[in-house]
Amino acid sequence: MFGYQAHKKSVDLLCFCLLKLLYLTFSTAKVENLNLIPEGQPLIFVSNHQSIYDIVGFNWFFRKYHPKFVSKIELGKSIPSISFNLKYGGSVLIDRKNPKQALPVLKQMGEYIESNVRSTVIFPEGTRTKDGTPKSFAPSGVKILCKYAPSAHVVPVTINNSWKVFKYGTFPLGLCNRLMFTVHEPMKVSECDFNTLFEKTEQAVVSGIVH
Repeated sequence: MFGYQAHKKSVDLLCFCLLKLLYLTFSTAKVENLNLIPEGQPLIFVSNHQSIYDIVGFNWFFRKYHPKFVSKIELGKSIPSISFNLKYGGSVLIDRKNPKQALPVLKQMGEYIESNVRSTVIFPEGTRTKDGTPKSFAPSGVKILCKYAPSAHVVPVTINNSWKVFKYGTFPLGLCNRLMFTVHEPMKVSECDFNTLFEKTEQAVVSGIVH
């Protein structure tokens, strides 16, 4: 109703409150190495995926970069507030059963962050891990984003302990967890071939996972 900025501020506030709710479970959430992220550049955040709190944490800790998400289409349904933001906040929803649907929306996202100097978040594992053990990274989505955002930096991010919040399902929530978002050294898309960039990105993310 009141435009992009009003929507963004409401999402920022919501995610701040959701992170503070972790205190009720004696848990905390922090981010490391934000200073590594380049300013005034399109950004492609590439991260492992452990729970819905990954989206909450990215929205709050990286809010100055206007993060938009590449998410599976199922997340656009039935999750209060999160689904609404994914559908109407500039993110894109991928139908993993329909590759022809994914290509144009990923192209759209790459062009969007390139022209607006904003950021996108992609989880190349494709789905959440139940115990924090990383799955193999699929390169296709990252490759399309890099193609259509050639001036972007790829920023590897490792998420730890997010899965523990929901290790028993939706209830009860896990107690005394330390969620951590760790930023690794960014890499400029135009300065190396994609295969090398993707391999280094996956290695950086996986090397930071605490088992």
